[in-house]
Amino acid sequence: MCDDCKKRDGARSPFAYTACMNWTPDSWRAFEALQQPTWPAMAELEGVEKKLNTLPPLVFAGETRDLRRRLAKVAAGEAFLLQAGDCAESFDSFTADQIRDKLRVILQMAVVLTYSSGVPAVKVGRIAGQFAKPRSKPTETVDGMELPSFLGHMVNDLPFSEGERRPNADRLLQAYHQSASTLNLLRAFTKGGFADLHRVQAWNQEFVGNSNSGQRYEKLAAEITRALRFMEAAGVSSNHPEIHEADFFTSHEALILQYEEALTRKDSLTGDWYDCSAHMVWIGERTRQLDGAHVEFFRGIKNPVGCKVGPTATAEDVVGLCEALDPEREAGRLTLITRMGHDKVAEGLPPILKAVKESGHQVVWACDPMHGNTYTADTGHKTRNFEHVVGEVAGFFAAHREAGTNPGGIHVELTGDNVTECVGGEAAVVETADLSKRYETMCDPRLNASQGIELAFRVAELL
Repeated sequence: MCDDCKKRDGARSPFAYTACMNWTPDSWRAFEALQQPTWPAMAELEGVEKKLNTLPPLVFAGETRDLRRRLAKVAAGEAFLLQAGDCAESFDSFTADQIRDKLRVILQMAVVLTYSSGVPAVKVGRIAGQFAKPRSKPTETVDGMELPSFLGHMVNDLPFSEGERRPNADRLLQAYHQSASTLNLLRAFTKGGFADLHRVQAWNQEFVGNSNSGQRYEKLAAEITRALRFMEAAGVSSNHPEIHEADFFTSHEALILQYEEALTRKDSLTGDWYDCSAHMVWIGERTRQLDGAHVEFFRGIKNPVGCKVGPTATAEDVVGLCEALDPEREAGRLTLITRMGHDKVAEGLPPILKAVKESGHQVVWACDPMHGNTYTADTGHKTRNFEHVVGEVAGFFAAHREAGTNPGGIHVELTGDNVTECVGGEAAVVETADLSKRYETMCDPRLNASQGIELAFRVAELL
């Protein structure tokens, strides 16, 4: 501890002593790391870390800086953030079609938001790395047998047996290789013609097109097609990269810190450290302790970073996180992802908005309307009510209007598949009895494609 830290009041912030330390990619190891697996063989884990450290980065520093510039525009109210994708990616369900369908619904939602708001949508997927999940309890018991909780395919497997639930370090390598394959497909789809706005009508899937929101999307897509034809007829070239390609970025919750450290590299141009596992990473609600290992790791990487903020967070907590993660008050550096619940957002969010605004931090504010609205249906399925999801987004917008701050984006769990995991909306999940028809998630319930597009239209009305 340096002399300046010794003079400070320790009650001011647990981060006061952390900030003066020289940061390195492994300095987090001196702090308490929550939600980490109990690895049975540390020598095996260390061998996997060394192997990961020799593998190529999944993303590049220049791409990450590009996202940070775009998020600065979101913070200024000149763009809107759409962050969406799976609750947890699977090793078992991994096909090009699934990646394409997930990308397609995100592109459709982005078109709706951009066309309605008049500002660009910054598209960030929960994809190519979202393999680990925090849990409320480290173990679970079934028929008297206690085993580790399922922490995502990066760590262990879902079936309830001793072998499947034992953490396996080799899964970190499998997560890396699947992320690399996913990124390869995403780049091919977004730069190879699939994301061309001339194909905007072809993006509708059959089960989406049959819904009211799908038909509404068809009308909007037809307007865009007519506009492109008019431009070409008037001699205005539509041969522009933004018409034919889409910029798409990846993100995940950086939960397993050994994996993140192993993929953290020093940029040869700037000398800065970047976590090259994704363009953007975030800290979860359960690991945002100011004196914890996750905050320590995040404060040193130059990626745009996020932090979930739930109903237990105080204004002092959140300002402390801003000071730790964004000490230079740089627009685009920090995204605060609020997840209050539809019944708590009106009371819980305003004092936090006020405190952060007064602190001078230029953060991106995003709404996660999923995690605060989960409940267990009478069928035993975890689910979410679509109207509660929309209700939290509406409360988020209302709080920002009152505070004079920018409601910068939404952060949602969804899939391109026709699943029945969330109740409500125009989809065919009318009541809880419908949940069992196609309930396929490994962890949390996701919006299906139709519900995702309907949510985009509802958000567009708020914009």
